[in-house]
Amino acid sequence: MSAVKSHPPIVESAPSTTAGADMLRLLWHGEDDTARFAQRLAACPALRRAYIELQGELGAGKTTLVRHLLRALGVQGRIKSPTYAVVEPHEAPGLAIWHFDFYRFSDPREWEDAGFRELFASPGLKLAEWPEKAAGMLPVPDLVIRLEPQADESRQVLLQTHSAAGRELLQGVAA
Repeated sequence: MSAVKSHPPIVESAPSTTAGADMLRLLWHGEDDTARFAQRLAACPALRRAYIELQGELGAGKTTLVRHLLRALGVQGRIKSPTYAVVEPHEAPGLAIWHFDFYRFSDPREWEDAGFRELFASPGLKLAEWPEKAAGMLPVPDLVIRLEPQADESRQVLLQTHSAAGRELLQGVAA
């Protein structure tokens, strides 16, 4: 049996500042790179109070990244996608986590009607897939992670920050 060679995520560009936002571009060769990134992100203290948007087409790997991140944070048990429930709450040691999936929203006002304003105002980590479906209702994210599948099954990953907490997260994963 041959061992599968593991590639470290390739940093395509060093952190840079553009129009007030810090950015980092990565290349992930496979799910092992996703898991390693999630481990580094989970180790960042700023994550405990962050709002992160996950962007990308269907099948880009958004939910896979969330699953690896939740495991890295210590979430036990089944981790399911919130596609039908819209939000799945999780508990990690000393941390409340909410995983949102707005894919099924047809009107951004559904966000307000669902009472999510209170969840976003509470302490803890908020992760949102398909945030554009709740456009205008969500707060400014600390970090946006854009996943772009490539023809060779790798993922181009663009991280963009919009706050001091986001910059802390970017520095933590870039180290």
